[in-house]
Amino acid sequence: MKLFLFMIAAVASAQGLDPAALLKPATTTWPSYNGDYTGQRYSTLQQINRNNVGSLTMAWAFQTHQVPLKSTPLEVNGILYFTVPDHIWAIDARTGREIWHYFEATEGNHIGHRGVAMYNDRIYFGTVNAHLICLDARNGRKLWDVEVADEKFGFYISAPPLVVKDKLIVGISGDEIDIAGFLEARDPEDGKLLWKWNALPQPGEPGSETWPNAEKMSRGGGTTWVPGSYDPALNLIYWGTGNPHPVEAGAVRPGSNLYTCSIVALNPDTGKLAWYFQTSPHDTWDRDANQTPVIFDADFGGQPRRLMSIGSRSGYYFLLDRSTGESLVSVPYGPQNWSAGLDERGQPLPDSRQEQTRDGVFFEGSTTNWFAPSYSPQTKLFYISASHGFNVGYLTLNEADGEADNHQGAAINSLPSQSMLLAIEYDTGKIRWSQKTAMGARGGGGNGILTTAGGLLITGGSGSLMALDPATGDSLWHVNAGGNLTGSPMTYELDGRQYILTAVDSVLYAWALPANSIGR
Repeated sequence: MKLFLFMIAAVASAQGLDPAALLKPATTTWPSYNGDYTGQRYSTLQQINRNNVGSLTMAWAFQTHQVPLKSTPLEVNGILYFTVPDHIWAIDARTGREIWHYFEATEGNHIGHRGVAMYNDRIYFGTVNAHLICLDARNGRKLWDVEVADEKFGFYISAPPLVVKDKLIVGISGDEIDIAGFLEARDPEDGKLLWKWNALPQPGEPGSETWPNAEKMSRGGGTTWVPGSYDPALNLIYWGTGNPHPVEAGAVRPGSNLYTCSIVALNPDTGKLAWYFQTSPHDTWDRDANQTPVIFDADFGGQPRRLMSIGSRSGYYFLLDRSTGESLVSVPYGPQNWSAGLDERGQPLPDSRQEQTRDGVFFEGSTTNWFAPSYSPQTKLFYISASHGFNVGYLTLNEADGEADNHQGAAINSLPSQSMLLAIEYDTGKIRWSQKTAMGARGGGGNGILTTAGGLLITGGSGSLMALDPATGDSLWHVNAGGNLTGSPMTYELDGRQYILTAVDSVLYAWALPANSIGR
């Protein structure tokens, strides 16, 4: 292990994060992955607004020399904390000056890392070899290291934990191999396991009847690799789960395959399941539910409701009552041919004619991925980065027993068509406006979204960083960033100056108004 510490005096006296701050809306600070528990990615800051955003300039840039930079930084007490696999940085949020840098080379899946969590004066992050590590936030010194799962089976951790009361809620990644997904609650003092919720039921438990047998169910997927949301009033956490295994060879696992491709509501004190909603039952086209459940309160049908919006990878927009999981709106946000309609719960019904065959099946779909959506209470619109495309799927089988002989179960030829930014009416699912954007590195829309009280939507597209009018989609500002947005934007305010941060490839950029123009 190598540990590089570059200290400045201000860090030694810096206070930690008061857990009560996590209960507040995102204001001058950004203390968690999505800014607060709602997942809205909406900031009340408005120093930078639609009238002056054209004057934005680069305040500083920090080069990590590591690609891709998928992390969303935390900002607490004037310090930013962010990651790539094996690395964590603490830098001055005013200047971009490095304070400390933690590095520990590990074996495992280095596909990307989405950030850290903070509790009091400690930093927590998962590793590519499926460990949970705790650092002293003041200097980057490692305090403890616990194994969450065995990397030899393909487990790794790419998402930051969610701090809920006195617990760290940790999800696991598995990159579509034959393992079982889960969520765990761990003690922030020492990493001790407090409870574990398995995404795949045990034999005889509710949901087990949706699998053909115990063997298929025991290694059927359902990994959890995007941070969830939390409602303190209901005391429920909301999380998305991954696709079943084998990913495309659905004939060997008949049934809806719970609780894969689902949004689940759990009691954070016990890990007990309160309700579930399956966004892609019996998934055969890699349409997992690892997207952010966005929670807010608003009217529906003339009555105030506790709501949740999901822009699903299945190509559907869902609006749920987050108290019960009741479906209120289930509509596609783009063309698709994998679903034959909806069941009585508002869940999509898979079309069996669209499952892969040896001769090949043509698939058309609209989709999104892990990139952060946003909801603006100002416009009452829900925003996602999406894409539309075509695939041809060929089933690959083992001649001896007729089952899939690789982790996917099919060979997919992808023909991406178009990426776009969509503004969706929360209560109808109708598209208010859309804007075409550049195709992401993997053929789909790949830009996270931030909205603010200044009447701005910040995202990326066509190699640029952009500020749009969230009500209309009109362009207000853009700059050539030299690459595509790889993380999700965030914002904070220090010493009366608002900053907007964006990650582009290996560089973290901070944008602000010129210092001599603030207050005019």
